[in-house]
Amino acid sequence: MLYATRPGALPARFRRERVLLVGCGDVGVRVAAQLRGRVRLLALTSSAGRVAELRGLGITPLIGNLDRPGGVARLAGLATRVVHLAPPPESSEGDPRTRTLARALRRRSPPQSLVYGSTSGVYGDCGGEFVTETRATNAHTARAGRRIYAENQVRHLGRATGVTCTVLRIPGIYAPNRVGGTPRERLIKGTPVLRSEDDVFTNHVHADDLARACVAALWRGTPQRVYNANDDSVMKMGDYFDLAADLYGLPRPSRVPRSTAPQHMSLLLLSFMSESRRMDNTRLKKELRFTLRYPTVAQGLVAPHA
Repeated sequence: MLYATRPGALPARFRRERVLLVGCGDVGVRVAAQLRGRVRLLALTSSAGRVAELRGLGITPLIGNLDRPGGVARLAGLATRVVHLAPPPESSEGDPRTRTLARALRRRSPPQSLVYGSTSGVYGDCGGEFVTETRATNAHTARAGRRIYAENQVRHLGRATGVTCTVLRIPGIYAPNRVGGTPRERLIKGTPVLRSEDDVFTNHVHADDLARACVAALWRGTPQRVYNANDDSVMKMGDYFDLAADLYGLPRPSRVPRSTAPQHMSLLLLSFMSESRRMDNTRLKKELRFTLRYPTVAQGLVAPHA
């Protein structure tokens, strides 16, 4: 057992930064890779089957479920910083998971900082305009509405406790070493895209850059600040798939008018094609002093696994 070396000093294991990952999926694991060896890593998981995997990644697993509030009360005071990437439940009113987490963190010794991974969908359809973080949210889907609720819960936590709470608004995440992380499978299936005059602007971020942005925001984020977490690419969705097809040596997808798109595409895909915006990432790069490793999808789609 370790003891304090002077009166009032904390044991060494508590003096080291402790980062809690809530939602330790693909991006959470990448965040852990950025921090391994620099901090003590903790991760909340509701699956006992992931315990060995997380330990193998140098992460201390904590069994708990945000859908059962009583099971996460012990998170209070455990971490000095938190990365919250857990999505809201489907078909819920608001986001009870974020509400439960915020209540647990307020109980005792709140963390110094918390980063929440939201979605660019909170802006709704912007008609292809450039979007900065000062633009009012205007969710067009229930999915995006739940994220706005979660953002508000996170901000309330910051105002009530002094925790530096940062929100990252995240567009489409891609990476060659991410399951479903490139358009390759869709190109092979031959799913069409919208013709240029009906197409929408889309935004992207490489999963590794997103993980690095989470880490930057943990230490450099400004209280209650929002950051667009996207790369520098400015392109329409069809052009993105054309680019991927050329890079992978596959046929370019066919183009269809919006009027016949429902015959060829799923409702989920159509929902993404109903919103058009070009996100401005100036604040991310200037305030967080963040440099993109993959500033364009042309670079990121062919990047080898680091």
